[in-house]
Amino acid sequence: MAGLHLSVPADDPAAGPRELRRHPGGRAHPGGGGVTSTQTRERRTAAVRTDDGAVLHATIDGSDDAPVTLVLAHGWTLSQASWDDPVGELVPRIAAGELRLVRYDQRGHGRSTWAPGDDDPAAVTIDRLGLDMGCVLDQIAPRGPVVVAGHSMGGMTIMCLAAARPELFGNRVRGTLLVSTSAGELGPPAGTAKEKLARRFAPGLVAVAVGGARVIEGLRKLTPPGSRQHQKIVRGLLYGADATDEMVREGAEIMHATTVRAFAVFYPALGDHDKRTELAALARVPVEILVGTSDKLTPVQHSRKLAESLPDAVLHVEPRTGHMLLQERPQLVVDALGRLLTAAADRVAA
Repeated sequence: MAGLHLSVPADDPAAGPRELRRHPGGRAHPGGGGVTSTQTRERRTAAVRTDDGAVLHATIDGSDDAPVTLVLAHGWTLSQASWDDPVGELVPRIAAGELRLVRYDQRGHGRSTWAPGDDDPAAVTIDRLGLDMGCVLDQIAPRGPVVVAGHSMGGMTIMCLAAARPELFGNRVRGTLLVSTSAGELGPPAGTAKEKLARRFAPGLVAVAVGGARVIEGLRKLTPPGSRQHQKIVRGLLYGADATDEMVREGAEIMHATTVRAFAVFYPALGDHDKRTELAALARVPVEILVGTSDKLTPVQHSRKLAESLPDAVLHVEPRTGHMLLQERPQLVVDALGRLLTAAADRVAA
């Protein structure tokens, strides 16, 4: 099950990334930004082949002549569809020729494939995702200024890109948005009993999950994303007090479309992620950081530490908001992106 594509043929270029078809009238919610459609007239898809053989499914909206390109990276067990709400508000900017938008599925997520070497779970790292984003920039946005934005694991992807290819930041990359993310310390503290247990048993658990994926996928069908029990778990873990039932259902459907393998293989990779001392390149560009007070996966202190490491970054802490800030507060995301895009375009004009 590589992705969720409802009522749309797999070869239809208009299909992605709106893998979840919303009600025609859209919806309004506390964060603003009711969505009708993210479809644009200049939409096309692209296959980005990484240097190790993965194929990343990308969706491009807008003219190649637009002054700025925005590249979006999604989080763990999600897909590029998780950006639908903010992107819906950017359609006028795209239609006016002011913006070119690129979003893609991370390897092993959505319509993207794994690389041959990913059969070894130890080879799957967040650092590798940073290199993947570099491949996206090289192949789809090889020229002109770029703003990059990442949610959760997508934010970590940007940090890894900055560590691996610092020359891009301040040169090609002109701004960064980090949403509900962390620079490290997501796992148990080093040297503790919990950390030692995790390191001892994690490889075996990953192997069991990957090897028994078919069985586990079958069991998952017993609690589909539309079930009350499933949504109760998702709401409690990922959403804040103002989230609507529709938001929770849509988020649950995107996550349910992600394979057990992606869940299992990236879990230890997230715990190993640590870029706390490798953020210097990000300091060269405007950075905005968004987080919700009810975020249980990447709690507020992670964003505060990021802001401390990047003194010129702007930190926004949103009350009554969970980890799925893209859905819960899309207008906050759009406003931050607007500032970064304007700054990038102004720099070009200067």
